[in-house]
Amino acid sequence: MSNKKLYQTTHPATDSRLAPHEVQGGRLREYRDDIRQALEVLNAGGVILYPTDTIWGIGCDATHAEAVKRVYEIKRRSDAKALISLIDSEAKLQFYVKEVPEVAWDLLDVADRPLTIIYDGARNLAPNLLAEDGSVGIRVTHEEFSRNLCMRFKRAIVSTSANVSGEPAPRSFADISPEILAAVDYVCTSRREEKHTPPASNIIKLGASGEVKVIR
Repeated sequence: MSNKKLYQTTHPATDSRLAPHEVQGGRLREYRDDIRQALEVLNAGGVILYPTDTIWGIGCDATHAEAVKRVYEIKRRSDAKALISLIDSEAKLQFYVKEVPEVAWDLLDVADRPLTIIYDGARNLAPNLLAEDGSVGIRVTHEEFSRNLCMRFKRAIVSTSANVSGEPAPRSFADISPEILAAVDYVCTSRREEKHTPPASNIIKLGASGEVKVIR
C-alpha cells in the first residue's frame, strides 16, 4: 500500500452562520466521507485508526495476514498475543467460529456494556490474528461508527488499543501519541472531540462445551 497518508489533521471549519439543517447536513457528509475513506484503506489492505464502542482502536481487515502483521509492528507487539476483532451483527459469529456455544447467545442478550467473547475453533480469519490454541476474541459492536464501518466492510475488523505495547491506552483521541498517528494509513475524523472515557469491555472466554471463564 502507498505510504502516502490519507487522513485529515483537522475537521473542516463549520460556518456558525449556517442554518441548523445545513450544519447537520454538512456533518452527515463528513461522516459519510469518513466511512468511505476508511473503507478504501481497509479494502486496500491498509491500517486505520478509528473510534469504537470502547477506546480508539488500530484496525485492519481481520482476514488479511499482512495487514494484521502491520498492526503488530505498529504496536511493537509479539504476534503470540492475539488481537480481537469487531463485527456488526451476532448473525456473523458463525462465519468466524466453527461452533458457537449456546451460552454465548445468552451472554450477548443480557450484556449491558461492550462484551468481548473468546471462542474456540476460529475460522475464516488471518492465522496470525489467533491465539496459539486457535481461539479468537470477537465483539459485536453497537456503537454507530464502528458498527456502520463493519457493516459496510462486510468483514471483521481488528480492534486493538491505539498505543505501543506496554504504554497506557489512550483515554481519548487527544491522548493518542504522534507515533501511532503517523504509523497508520488513515485516521478517522469522527468523534475526535469527545473527552469522556468509555467503559472497557468485559472479557469472557468460552470453551467449546460451554465452560465460562471471566477474564475481566
